[in-house]
Amino acid sequence: MKLINMPLSKESAKGLKAGDYVLLNGTIYTGRDAAHERMELALNNNCELPVNLKNQTIYYMGPSPAREGRIIGSAGPTTSGRMDKYAPRLLDLGLIGMIGKGKRSDKVIDAIIRNGAVYFAAVGGAGALFSKCIIKSNIIAYDDLGTEAIRELVVENFPVIVVIDSEGNNLYEISVDKYKLDS
Repeated sequence: MKLINMPLSKESAKGLKAGDYVLLNGTIYTGRDAAHERMELALNNNCELPVNLKNQTIYYMGPSPAREGRIIGSAGPTTSGRMDKYAPRLLDLGLIGMIGKGKRSDKVIDAIIRNGAVYFAAVGGAGALFSKCIIKSNIIAYDDLGTEAIRELVVENFPVIVVIDSEGNNLYEISVDKYKLDS
């Protein structure tokens, strides 16, 4: 298990390998489909993004409402593929980490390699567990989007798995290959 302090540095990203179990500590940001579409629109109109993405990590998540006495509700990942049309551009702007679930397109993998970035998976269905790792949550942009607003989260021992490392090694492919039977 590796402990990583956020924001993620290029050196830390390059030191991670597909299959590594990691605990994240520090600040990450959330963003889902609607927030990514807004960021794309801002970039297309030569406007600044609401957050400087340099060395930042986006968690593809929209939380459920918080119960009384809790900072945030269930905070499980959403399917990453829905952000694939936006991710290469954001990676080229300095985004270094993404957290979600599921496979990524070849264009995203190419952008991960080109930028020395990393893609982490958070286990689907573990949203209640993840919410306990979030010690602070603030909406910082697009509050009209409700749960899809961009949030700044401070996380403590947030568990993820490296799926695609900075060299393009892909845990989903490595794992399948490992268990293939010779024909």
